[in-house]
Amino acid sequence: MIHDFLLFGGAGLVGTQVVRHLVKSPHLSPRRVVVASLTEAEAREACDRLEAEFGDGVSFVPAWGNLFVPSELADLPRSAILGDPALRARLLDAVYGDFEGAYRENHMVRLIRQHRPEVIIDSVNTATGISYQDVFDGVAKVRSWMGEGGYDKAGIPDLDAFLLSQSSPQLVRHVGFLHRATSEYGTRIYLKVGTTGTGGMGLNIPYTHSEDRPSKKLLAKTEVAFAHTGLLFLMARTPGAPIVKEVKPAAMIGYRAVQVRKVTDKHNNSELFAPKPTALGEGATLDLREDAQVYERAGELRVAVVDTGENGLFTRGEFSAITALGQMEYITPEEIAHTVVAEIRGANSGKDVISALDASVLNPTYKAGLVRGVALRDLQAVEDEAIDGGLAEPSIALGRLGPPELSKLLFEAALFREVYGDMASILRDARPPEAVAQDLVTALPSARVDRLAPSIGIPILLPDGQTLLRGPRVNVPEVVGHRTQVTVSAKERDAWAKKGWVDLRPANITRWRERVSMMTRARSDLRQEGSAAATLRSYMSDRFELGEVVAWIFNNEMDGYRIK
Repeated sequence: MIHDFLLFGGAGLVGTQVVRHLVKSPHLSPRRVVVASLTEAEAREACDRLEAEFGDGVSFVPAWGNLFVPSELADLPRSAILGDPALRARLLDAVYGDFEGAYRENHMVRLIRQHRPEVIIDSVNTATGISYQDVFDGVAKVRSWMGEGGYDKAGIPDLDAFLLSQSSPQLVRHVGFLHRATSEYGTRIYLKVGTTGTGGMGLNIPYTHSEDRPSKKLLAKTEVAFAHTGLLFLMARTPGAPIVKEVKPAAMIGYRAVQVRKVTDKHNNSELFAPKPTALGEGATLDLREDAQVYERAGELRVAVVDTGENGLFTRGEFSAITALGQMEYITPEEIAHTVVAEIRGANSGKDVISALDASVLNPTYKAGLVRGVALRDLQAVEDEAIDGGLAEPSIALGRLGPPELSKLLFEAALFREVYGDMASILRDARPPEAVAQDLVTALPSARVDRLAPSIGIPILLPDGQTLLRGPRVNVPEVVGHRTQVTVSAKERDAWAKKGWVDLRPANITRWRERVSMMTRARSDLRQEGSAAATLRSYMSDRFELGEVVAWIFNNEMDGYRIK
């Protein structure tokens, strides 16, 4: 049974109903439900309502703050962050800086670390939150001050805001944090209540958030929504991740209450004004933002509205239009909550987008496996002929396919194959690793690794650990921006050698011997036990195939394998 739940957006329209359905479900037994919302007041009010409704059987715990920023900024409105140069720099570093530091300080990660839930249900409108930072407005502002004479320090706030409105860096980092935290702290299920961005309508959608159509911001919302789905699809295919699901309502969600209340317009105005006439002669200037103080006040803006939660407040006319047949139409939060709980308890609702994608994508085929063998044999024949004729270099690596470890490992494997020919010979060699390292150095010219690897940015660290054979460019360490020089320390040298240098030091020779021993033993098990022994630890080839060897390393040392 599942006992601990964390609901992001738990005080919202959908989140509140999800909590109610969780507690009422006969198939679940929640003991603690953490209700997380943006503000403390929302979270505490929601928990008070739930405690009054359900009594003491379940512990409702309030939590609050912006999930996408460091905890120290989690209670601040975005306007306050963007208005302070130091806070903007702090947020820029959280989005674009070092992952490890940003991960430790991220507020969502802190909540997961603190509460360690078995299930996370995320009904935060992530796509709206990111897309309505409005990258298009940011572009217009930056282009404006750039076009008025080039770089101007007065434009730095606009430039910072523009960088902070980019959706991809925020989304990639958010899902990276989510995967790491849920894996690290034992979350069993993560379910996202997502969005189509348009309430199920197409590019012809007539509705926007007050801007003209077609709404660039609204389409950006759809772009973020489905980019989010794609990243969750990858997360669901990652070893060690929780079960990942997404439910995508494709209609307007509502409603919570109908009431007469004081409301605001798109400019956050809640007052009525007596109009004043304005002349519109040819060439007249029309000021779009006049001071409200020069207008006569005529009361408060109070109307009957329906509360649709995250979608906002709608008048009777607006609600009638948007929910009409053929328009965005309508789905209730209770129906969404019913589907969410069904998916959490393992029922097949048929509405999990991630499962639908899994069922729809084209997976590896038997025919492709057969053709792969033919392609590899043809490559071998063409390579041998070209090398014998002096027309080509060995077909080992170009350094264009990452990670950096791929090229490094392929070149190291090529040197071992050059010296030994097969794996059995590696294991029979009882000499100390220092002697083997010298043999590999001697084999550099005959294997053509001495020119090929450094020429494509893969340097060779010689056995003394102090000499590097390099070409004009070095791929590792990776640097961004204009920086081209780094300072070498023993620790960094070891890290770079592990990541992207051909490492001929004795310690790495020992590591290769251990790998070959494990691969050979796994191959023997496969011969003796049959298909039961065919796992990721199996080395399937009966030859020293460079790519097969490196794939085995990715599978068994780097968790770099597919699970579906």
